[in-house]
Amino acid sequence: MNIKNIFLGALVAVASVSASAQQQAKTVEVFKPHWYIQGQFGMQHTLGEVSFGSLLSPNAQLAAGYEFNPVIGTRLAVNAWKSKGGSELYGKEYKWAWNYIAPTLDLTANLSNLFCGYKYNRPINIYAFIGAGVNIAWNNKQAADVWYDIYTQVLPDCPEYMEYLWSGTKSNFVAQFGLFADVRINDAFSVNFEINHNITSDKYNSKRAGNSDWYFNGLVGLRYNFGATHKTKVIEPCCKPAPVVEQPKVDTVYVQPQAPVVEQPKREPLRRDIYFLIRGSQISAQEMAKVIEVADYMKKYPESRVSITGYADRGTGNPKINMGYSQKRAEVVANTLQNQFGISASRMTVSAKGDTEQPYTDQPLNRVTICIAE
Repeated sequence: MNIKNIFLGALVAVASVSASAQQQAKTVEVFKPHWYIQGQFGMQHTLGEVSFGSLLSPNAQLAAGYEFNPVIGTRLAVNAWKSKGGSELYGKEYKWAWNYIAPTLDLTANLSNLFCGYKYNRPINIYAFIGAGVNIAWNNKQAADVWYDIYTQVLPDCPEYMEYLWSGTKSNFVAQFGLFADVRINDAFSVNFEINHNITSDKYNSKRAGNSDWYFNGLVGLRYNFGATHKTKVIEPCCKPAPVVEQPKVDTVYVQPQAPVVEQPKREPLRRDIYFLIRGSQISAQEMAKVIEVADYMKKYPESRVSITGYADRGTGNPKINMGYSQKRAEVVANTLQNQFGISASRMTVSAKGDTEQPYTDQPLNRVTICIAE
């Protein structure tokens, strides 16, 4: 058996295992803590004894929050505008309204990530929240007028009916809980839908009922995230050592010497996938090793050519922006081969696909320049 052929075969096997391991490297998107704000408008309904529509009032909310991890966050919300109260006596409805502002501090939980795992581009995220704060109310003149009407005309013998009537400014503790949903537009913006339930003192609506007062808010608005909500993490492949090839035993036999036959090793095409960070077009130190392999191959085989094709992932940006990223990624590889390693531009074919073609089903892997030398 020719020892030189055995040695060449072993080298090819080691190189094949190394190339396969490099191809298995991939990137994933992981959660990044971030701030956000919400602006919402909607309607409020206060529990009372009159018709549902009579106790509807306009409502608005502004909130700022911080998400510590994929599930847990906190939010400072300021809810305000108008509340309504009402009572029905002897077939007649009595209604009144007042103004309020209610800052609350909430603990939030992303139920979608909790039960389904983190996904940075999930179309809808459902949150639950619970919190507490203070309700500061004022402008209760309508309640005073209604109380006077009831006391003098309807219930002159029951002055205690509105013994909780207040004037000036009234502050009450308020506890709340509810749900909100974010419908994703892009990494920064989402449409927000919320319903919250609030419980406060029996004195809130000026009428003694013997139980706590409740009001409910239904809101819709926008959410804006400050900065990146996720980042790219490179997962290194776990490489198994090349198997040890046991050399066959060769019996010593005298053979008439012959001129050795030298077999030319077959030239195999070389493919290297060079990955980039999100919105990135710079070659990292880890990926530069792959560019060097392409350059070495082309120096070893002077007649070889290389096809360089840039891609971008469809999950971010838009077609125009992604075409620009893919073009930059292809050009930076071509320029590096030419300027740093002396590979002639005439031996390169450079193209960009944007997000029109996706080589991989895993979106982050499509931030790539694919080089095929042969």
